[in-house]
Amino acid sequence: MTALDLKAIQANTQTIARDASEILMQHFGSSFIQDLKGTFDVVTQADRESEALVVEAIQSQYPDHHIVGEEGGGYGAPIEEAAYRWYVDPLDGTTNFANGIPVFSVSLALTTADLEPLVGVVYAPVADEMFTAIAGGGAMLNDKPIRVSDENALENGVFASGFPYDKYTAPDNNLAQWGAFLTRTRGLRRMGSAAIDLAYVAAGRFDGYWESKLNPWDCLAGGLCVREAGGIVTDYDGNAGGEIFTRGYLVAANPTLHAQMLDVLANVPGTAPSSPQT
Repeated sequence: MTALDLKAIQANTQTIARDASEILMQHFGSSFIQDLKGTFDVVTQADRESEALVVEAIQSQYPDHHIVGEEGGGYGAPIEEAAYRWYVDPLDGTTNFANGIPVFSVSLALTTADLEPLVGVVYAPVADEMFTAIAGGGAMLNDKPIRVSDENALENGVFASGFPYDKYTAPDNNLAQWGAFLTRTRGLRRMGSAAIDLAYVAAGRFDGYWESKLNPWDCLAGGLCVREAGGIVTDYDGNAGGEIFTRGYLVAANPTLHAQMLDVLANVPGTAPSSPQT
């Protein structure tokens, strides 16, 4: 297998993210076509156009890689043959975008076949903030190194989370967990973009993050940023392998707070286990 030039791929991925964001900004604040993928899950014309640009760019540069896109499914080389995969969220924070709220991002991640992230890019176009990471190479914000916060007490920290689209009908809807953290922390935030939440943890803006029922394209790029900024990303049971990104139950923070967050989650009745049960 030919070794990848991860620095070159990171640079290319940043360019792709910026180009995709130009499409988003052309639509942002104007009227556009939007549909529902489910009862409450919005998808817009901008999502589709942004993903088409991203997929075309990746396919042209890395034809032997497989691409998993949020809006269109699989592209490129067959997934069973590809040594590398891309997980593409062309617009993370679609509900914000559709409502004129300037908190959304393009999230792109390159992984191995077993979902170990190699390159991650989260670009927030309104703020012009480019969060990037390379496995073993650190995390950056607009080309400057970033680190997770050094806070060591839950009660002094600000944390982020979100809620699944089936929160209206599913018992596992994060409400009990939200309540548990609300009474133990300085504050909670719900930004509406998992990629931005994780990027903010990497930059030390949030002290920690947890969320359930995520998709791999939601969290792989931001998760790598957290790890490369000195943080820990695991599932609710403390597992850290690539498979956690398919299960979608994540906890991210510096090592001290991460352990405290796992303890909070373990003591919330009804918290769904994130590891397969035997």
